[in-house]
Amino acid sequence: PQAPSTRNDIRDCSADPPYLPPTATNTTARLAMLRDIMRIHGAHAYIVPSTDAHMSEYISERDARLGWLTGFTGSAGTAVVTQDKAALWTDSRYWTQAERELDCNWELQRTTSIESIGMWILKAVPEKGNVSLDPFLFSVDTWNSYSRALHGSGRTLLPLETNLVDLAWGDQRPLPPSSEIYSLPAEFTGSSWQEKVAGIRQRMEQHVRRPTAVLLSGLEETAWLFNLRGDDIPYNPVFYSYTLLTSTNISLFVEQSRLSVAARDSLRSGCPGPLCVELREYGQVSAHLRRYAQDNVTVWLGTEYTTYGLYGIIPQEKLLEENYSPVMMAKAVKNAHEQEMLRAAHVRDAVAVIQYLLWLEKTVPQGQVDEFSGAQHIDALRWAQEHSHGPSFQSISASG
Repeated sequence: PQAPSTRNDIRDCSADPPYLPPTATNTTARLAMLRDIMRIHGAHAYIVPSTDAHMSEYISERDARLGWLTGFTGSAGTAVVTQDKAALWTDSRYWTQAERELDCNWELQRTTSIESIGMWILKAVPEKGNVSLDPFLFSVDTWNSYSRALHGSGRTLLPLETNLVDLAWGDQRPLPPSSEIYSLPAEFTGSSWQEKVAGIRQRMEQHVRRPTAVLLSGLEETAWLFNLRGDDIPYNPVFYSYTLLTSTNISLFVEQSRLSVAARDSLRSGCPGPLCVELREYGQVSAHLRRYAQDNVTVWLGTEYTTYGLYGIIPQEKLLEENYSPVMMAKAVKNAHEQEMLRAAHVRDAVAVIQYLLWLEKTVPQGQVDEFSGAQHIDALRWAQEHSHGPSFQSISASG
């Protein structure tokens, strides 16, 4: 027989009373609030993903809905809440972390497959029940997978444009970012934004379907196209935005007040004309797209980064769908100057790592370094390098 577990850093929901480590979050009040809101909206189940409206790999605190609702802070997961059950799905990287962070309101499902989420929903939600989600937080492919999982079951997949977690979170939700959006100096870009726009328009003309517009939802797409940068998401030089690029005009949906004077001047330098960027508020993208799609148009988009919410606005016959937009494809091919910049950045980073290894050789034998102080030191060495804007993710520091 197995010896009883002595681990006290993970939860034990079978104990009486249940044991929770100090790292677990009490979610009882949050779930009660969400369930009240679900009743008002006629949702028998509500699906909460770990992504944002741009399918970003990393997200800002404001978009950490899954983390707020469950207490689980891993970067990948899905939660489903019904009136009497709540479950979290995540992959093996995060199982131990989830057992440390979840309270006993939550079942941990050790898989990420949508089939398994669908099976759980079919058991937990009666026939004729509504399974709701925010269509602006799910990719086209993920939406279709849920649709298939529930097809013919008598349950309805019901999109709700009001995010129910946001309603429950209320004024405790972090504020939108307000830092400056700035232009990347020309020495780093290799091409002006006007040249990039001309290149994308050329691809539109050469495409057999002759699309009239390209819709950009991925944050790095707009940042790359206009040579702009921000810091809305930690470790990612991006800012919240959408772009609709047509053969004759350009609409950039962004919080205009945040653009630096130089960035605004750069975007408006070609006005009026086909290289004039019309600045529109970030929240207007759906309404603008709806108006645009009423005409005789074809909108080219990449389904990997477009949410079902935006995709659903455009009639099917007016869509040109590919996995990646032409901007994502162009961005992936680095010109000679960009290649040179990449190599130079790697040389500077290598210098910081070599300095770090030397420092470790001297200080580890003195017994003065742990993983945390080591991570802080390599970050400081990288920051000291010319042009550093910080690391691309939090240093992962481990020994032994």
